[in-house]
Amino acid sequence: KNCPRRWPRYAKRSPAPRRLEAMRVLALDYGSARCGCAVSDPSGTLVTPLAAIAKPDSPQGALALERLVTEHAPAELLVGLPLLESGEEGSQAAAARAFAGRLRAATNLPVNLHDERFTTRMARASISMGAESNEDSLAAAHLLEAYLAALAGGVRESAEDGA
Repeated sequence: KNCPRRWPRYAKRSPAPRRLEAMRVLALDYGSARCGCAVSDPSGTLVTPLAAIAKPDSPQGALALERLVTEHAPAELLVGLPLLESGEEGSQAAAARAFAGRLRAATNLPVNLHDERFTTRMARASISMGAESNEDSLAAAHLLEAYLAALAGGVRESAEDGA
């Protein structure tokens, strides 16, 4: 037949992926012994692991974090939220939220939290395939890639720092 094809009323178009504003994001995979670090390029396309910071809660660690923020001038900070496999928050998640709160107060930058489950496993897999960065910073890079992908897809899974 030569009749025009009509879409049913219930058919929905997928929303177009949201374009990211040009912004650099600094991701931190917090741990009391080490803090993995990764940064995106301003377009949010490339993610680069950086050197991990030892003892981020110490005065030397705080100074190293301050230098990272100054050097890379991010528009926002991202902290990994270590949820349990069940999706619930445990003591490590509480420590990450407290760290995010301290970062927000120290930098006056927006600080977002994003689920970091399985990023360490992904980092170990990357190392076994030849990646030459430290495990903590590779985990931060995987965290940042997941966050940027969620933003590009129009999904805002991260939670604002509730600390």
